[in-house]
Amino acid sequence: MQKEKPQFRMIISRTPVRISFFGGGTDYPAYYQRHSGAVLGTTINKYTYVSVNTLSEFFDHNIRIGYSKTELVKKPHEIIHPSIRECLLHKNIDGNLDIHIFSDLPAKTGLGSSSSFTVGFLNALYALRGTKTSKQKLAEEAIHVEQKLIKENVGSQDQFHAAYGGLNIIKFDSNSINVSPVIISKEKLKIFQNSLMIFYTGLTRFASDVVKEQIDKTESKSNDDYLLKMHDMVYEAENLISHSSLEDFIKDLGSLLDESWQLKKQLSSKISNSKIDEAYQIAKQAGAYGGKLCGAGSGGFLALLAPENKKNEIRENLKNLLEVDFKFENQGSTIIYMKD
Repeated sequence: MQKEKPQFRMIISRTPVRISFFGGGTDYPAYYQRHSGAVLGTTINKYTYVSVNTLSEFFDHNIRIGYSKTELVKKPHEIIHPSIRECLLHKNIDGNLDIHIFSDLPAKTGLGSSSSFTVGFLNALYALRGTKTSKQKLAEEAIHVEQKLIKENVGSQDQFHAAYGGLNIIKFDSNSINVSPVIISKEKLKIFQNSLMIFYTGLTRFASDVVKEQIDKTESKSNDDYLLKMHDMVYEAENLISHSSLEDFIKDLGSLLDESWQLKKQLSSKISNSKIDEAYQIAKQAGAYGGKLCGAGSGGFLALLAPENKKNEIRENLKNLLEVDFKFENQGSTIIYMKD
């Protein structure tokens, strides 16, 4: 196949990370190939940025990559970074590229940053060649790269959150994955955002390693009872968002989130640990209605829903954890800079 020549000299993509509230675990193929899956989550204004430049021919290397380390290679198959390597091979791109990754938040922390990168990198590669693709295709390609080419133990929600952006329900079955925006009033959306608190536990982990036990149990069907209930909670949450009063909205949603978190901990012994359990109990005693650990488990970010008049007390009691200042976002992966 003939290689396409770049149309632009430099591209920068910006792709958000996500917070998954309900249904996590039903987005693994081991589950939704047998039962319908669904998740409810949102993206926030913390981003992964990817810059892709065309590299001049004066260097000994054809590809330069900068992230937590620097790679200088001649061919894509020599690249250590799995997502960059497999994306370039998948798109049949062989070199003269200078690639850099920048993130607002640490990697391996449960907000879907690895899928955010894969989506953003694919988006940048399309733009570099002067083409645009749909959000649906971006997400589907990212899933193909991560699940089929890299063979990581990852679900199928992070890629869709990253590509589409916004507060969505994502539905999974054996034939398709579809995204539907959550219908919510401006007043409730503002209350939701203002009532959500996110704290960094300081613990990082490889999601693919953490989730292996969960996937094994899902494949053996021993998690099915929990996952069926967690799937139903997605639509319970959607109903609460639509029908709860402004006064009861967050309390009702927080209580359901607490119930969902207790179920999620049954999926694997690695979902939580003593540090996370302690922080969660402290937050509840200080007035939080409910919450959950974001992502696969064992570390990352703790999300909490709390009434406005209890937030300062929760902050004080969790002052050993770093709180994240954020807002909801609804753009998904975008190209923010192009230069020819």
